[in-house]
This record gives sequence, C-alpha cells and structure tokens, in this order.
Amino acid sequence: MQYKSPFLNEVQRVLRVRGYAYQTGKTYIYWIRYYIKFHQDQHPKTLAEPDVERFLSYLAVSRNVAVNTQNQAFNALIFLYRHVLNQPLVGLDACRAKRARKLPAVLNRPEMKALLYELQSHNRLLASLMYGGWAAGE
Repeated sequence: MQYKSPFLNEVQRVLRVRGYAYQTGKTYIYWIRYYIKFHQDQHPKTLAEPDVERFLSYLAVSRNVAVNTQNQAFNALIFLYRHVLNQPLVGLDACRAKRARKLPAVLNRPEMKALLYELQSHNRLLASLMYGGWAAGE
C-alpha cells in the first residue's frame, strides 16, 4: 500500500525489510499516524520522550484503552524511534493502562461454607438453595 506521506512509505519499507507481518505493519502505521495527528502533524523527529509519554498517558486516561491496546501503540512508537528514526527512546514514564483484575467465577467449598455460616436463618436457607441445594446445617 502506498501512502501520500513519504515518511509513512519509509516506515512501511523498514517494516518489510525487517520482516514484520503485514497486519503488524498496518497496525504500527495506524498508531504512528495517530501519534502524529495527536501532536498536530508534527514530524516525530521533532518530538521526544515527553511527547511519547503524553500520548500514551492520553490513551490510558482520556481514551481509557485496554492495556493491550496501549502496549500496541507503545510498541509501534518504540519501533518508529528505534528502527526508522534511529533515536531509541529511553526513560519513559507514561501513565499505563491497568490490566483488568479477573474475579473468580465461583467460590470453592470452604469459601461457600464460611459464607453460609455467616448468614442467619432464612437468608442461609435461600443462599443454600441458590448455591445448589446445600443443606442449611452442613
């Protein structure tokens, strides 16, 4: 795919030379274009680590993107600065998206017994029935 921008064509050329997958290349170019637009069409060569941090923080805080999405953008920018511009990024301290904590799907037997033990009379009976027919006195 040819881009209007000679810079993006150069990014694509470097991606191909380095053997990146086609879809990875498309994704990296998407994030690089987004990064350039975020900074009012400034050339990335004129931008530095604080600008990358601001962009990544914007994604995490304002756009509320998932951690994997932010990591994709981060990897695209690392590639850009390291392999295209030959200016590796050092000392980034951006606000990172948080990985969602997974809650357990069910309680195990000892946890359920402890929970039922804390309930009183008819609440214990109802919870026991909902949990799967446990005897209220078990």
